[in-house]
Amino acid sequence: MSTPTSTPGPAARSGFTPTGTIATAADRRRVVFATVVGTTVEWYDFFIYATAVGLVFGQLFFAPLGANSALIGFATVGVSFLFRPLGAFLAGHLGDRLGRKLVLMWTLILMGVATALIGLLPTYETIGLAAPVILVLLRIVQGISAGGEWGGAVLMAVEHAPKTRRGAFGASPQIGVPLGLLLASGVMALMAMIAPGEAFLAWGWRVPFLLSVVLILVGWYVRRRVEESPVFTELAERREKAHMPIVQLFRKHAALVIIAAFVFAGNNAVGYMTTGGYIQNYATNPEGPLGFDREPVLWAVAGSAVTWLVTTLIAGFLSDRIGRRTTYIAGWILQLAGVFALFPLVNTGSIGLLFAGLAILTIGLGLTYGPQAALYAELFPASIRFSGVSISYAIGAILGGAFAPTIATALVQATGSTMSVTWYLAGMTVLGLVATLLLRDRSGIPLDPDHEAEQSVSPIVGTGRR
Repeated sequence: MSTPTSTPGPAARSGFTPTGTIATAADRRRVVFATVVGTTVEWYDFFIYATAVGLVFGQLFFAPLGANSALIGFATVGVSFLFRPLGAFLAGHLGDRLGRKLVLMWTLILMGVATALIGLLPTYETIGLAAPVILVLLRIVQGISAGGEWGGAVLMAVEHAPKTRRGAFGASPQIGVPLGLLLASGVMALMAMIAPGEAFLAWGWRVPFLLSVVLILVGWYVRRRVEESPVFTELAERREKAHMPIVQLFRKHAALVIIAAFVFAGNNAVGYMTTGGYIQNYATNPEGPLGFDREPVLWAVAGSAVTWLVTTLIAGFLSDRIGRRTTYIAGWILQLAGVFALFPLVNTGSIGLLFAGLAILTIGLGLTYGPQAALYAELFPASIRFSGVSISYAIGAILGGAFAPTIATALVQATGSTMSVTWYLAGMTVLGLVATLLLRDRSGIPLDPDHEAEQSVSPIVGTGRR
C-alpha cells in the first residue's frame, strides 16, 4: 500500500473531512433518506417472497410435492441465503474497487426485476414443474442481490457520518429491514382485504410483487442523487484500493469474519420467525393449532415491524452513548427473554397476545440489530471494508436465518411442540452473545485511509495488539 499523503483529496475539497464527516445538515439528511428508502425497497422485495411462502406458495407452487409442501416452500426461502455469499463476494470486490454507490444502484435493479418476474410467474397448475424451478431461480437472484446490498448501504451511511454519530447514521440501513417487513405485511394484508379467499390465490398475491417496479424507480432516483462515500473517494485518489480485497480479507482477518458472522446469526435466526414467514404460516395454517385468518395475522406482524423499527432506531443512538458492545449485551439478554415469551403468547389463540409476543421479541431484536452497521464498519480496514462487512453479513445470514423457518417447521413436526423451537432460538441467541463478548468495542475508531494501520489491529479479545 502506498504511503499516505497529507495533500487534501477531492473528498476534503468538496466539503468532507478525511474522517468522513459531511459538511452540511442537508447532505446528512440526503444520505440518511437515500439509505432508508433504498434498503426499505430492497427488503420489501426480499420479504414479500417469504410472506407469500407462508401464505400461498406452498399451495400454488409446491402442493403437488406432497404433505411437506410447507417445509419445501420454507426451504426455498433458505436457498437464497446460500447465494448471498456470492453476491457479497461480487459486491465486496466491486465495492472496494469501483465504489459503494455503483454497487448499490445495480443491486436495487437486480432485486426489483426478480421480484416483478415472480409476480408474473404462472403456477404449477399452468406450467407444471417449471413453475417451482423458475421460482427458485428468481429467489436465487434475490439472494445474490441481498448479499451485495447491505454492505454498500451500511458503508454509505457510516462512512459519511461524524464519528460520534455512527450508530445513529448506521441505524438508517437497519430500519430499512423492519420498514420492508412493515410494507410487505401491510400490502399483503391490504390485498387480503381487497381480494379475499380464492381471489387472493388467483391474483391478489401478485399485486405486491408487481408493485416492486414502482418502488425500484423511486429507490433509483433517490440513490443516484447521493455522493460516493468520502472514504472510498480518498482511497481512489491515493490509488490505495486493494487489488484483491477478498484474498486480503481472508488471509488477515478470517477469524474476525467468522466471529462477526456469529454476531449476526444470533439476531437473524430469531428475526426470521417473522421475516422468513414462519409465524405467518404457523398462525394461519388451517390444520394447525390456531387457524387464524390471514388478514389479522398480517396486521399483527406489521404492527411488530413498527416496534422493531423503533427499537432498532433507539439502539443506534444508544450505541453512540454507551458503546456497541454494551448495547449488544443488553440486547442479547432481552432477546433471550423475548424468545421464551414468544410461543406461550402466540399459542394462547389470541391475536392480541400474538402481537404482544412479537412486540416483546422486537425489543431485543432491535437492540441486537440497530448497532450492527456501525459495529461491522469499525471492525475492518478501509481498503477491504466493503468485502469484510458484506461477507460477514452473508455468512451470518446462512448460519442464522437461512433455514430458521425450515428448522422450526421440522422441529415442530418431530416433537409436536413449539418448545423445541424456543430452545433452538435460545441457543442461537447465546451464540450471538458469546461472539459479541469475543470482540473489543471499537466505537469511534477513525475510518479513513490515514488510519489503516490502526484499523488492521485485530479487535478479537485475547489477540496481540500489533
